[in-house]
Amino acid sequence: MSIRVIVTGGAGFVGTFLARRLLAGPLAVGGDEPAPVGELVLADLAAPPPDVAADPRVRAVTGDLAASVTGLGEADVIFHLAGVVSGAAEADFDLGMHGNLDGTRAVLEHARRQRTPPVLVFSSSLAVFGQDPARPASTGEPVGDDTLPRPQSSYGIQKFIGEQLVADYSRKGFVRGRPVRLMTVSVRPGKPNAAASSFLSGIIREPLAGVRATCPVPPGTPVALSSPRCTLEGILRAAAVSDADWGSRTAMNLPALATTPREMADAMDRVAGYAASDLIDWTDDPVIGAIVSSWPARIETPRAGSLGLHAEASFDDIVRAYLDGQTARP
Repeated sequence: MSIRVIVTGGAGFVGTFLARRLLAGPLAVGGDEPAPVGELVLADLAAPPPDVAADPRVRAVTGDLAASVTGLGEADVIFHLAGVVSGAAEADFDLGMHGNLDGTRAVLEHARRQRTPPVLVFSSSLAVFGQDPARPASTGEPVGDDTLPRPQSSYGIQKFIGEQLVADYSRKGFVRGRPVRLMTVSVRPGKPNAAASSFLSGIIREPLAGVRATCPVPPGTPVALSSPRCTLEGILRAAAVSDADWGSRTAMNLPALATTPREMADAMDRVAGYAASDLIDWTDDPVIGAIVSSWPARIETPRAGSLGLHAEASFDDIVRAYLDGQTARP
């Protein structure tokens, strides 16, 4: 028996990485034994890469998600990765609300109409956390799965609303929700995007290609990162576990590596064997800095740990994986 899968945001970096993994081997869903993927529906504004689209099991649905969701059909598991990234959602309020709120609501309503409630993995973000300006300044305490979210950006607000919607649709039995808070993924190959955190890949990717890059925050700014490999592992594990093993309907933090841009640059130089970081321009951008500094840098992940998930040991390992091409295909 095969599994039917929907991935929204299926043409993006994480979506493509996930799609290739799903097509390469069996998938476990909701505590059941792994089974092959029989059909993979990829929904996005853009078409998937040619190698993915060429697989006969793949069906691409392109267009606005809220408008095209009825064409996705039923599925055993839905990976809802689509969304408007942080910087774009902050710059264009209406775009963020439509993509991150209306799109999520449309996916949940689509799942609700299925004959059997699907497992639904929702990609939330560490941006749901932040420092409330009306409260005393934080002293850098870590945040955990049960820390009260205080988003300080439109993107963070929209993701937190999405978490609560998934929780309530799960409580009502419409879906088997698995909201997971993704960390900033680094190193992403390809071109920069509109995310406020995009530079955390750019300051590695561009210098290693001999291109100058800009770091818009101070070198010592604490950040929490996840490698592409660990991010994919967390998403798949969330889909695989039983309802009992998943536990609380609230969102789960995925593991993070705590570091700084300076430490990342030093790791790049060690692994590359030369001063690639000389190509980084350290130029503060107060808009980006305000968003990034509102995000926590120390994340506690006991729930993820209980499911066997862990962060990379060092950023050196992440750079090595990027140079080895391990981020391009699972």
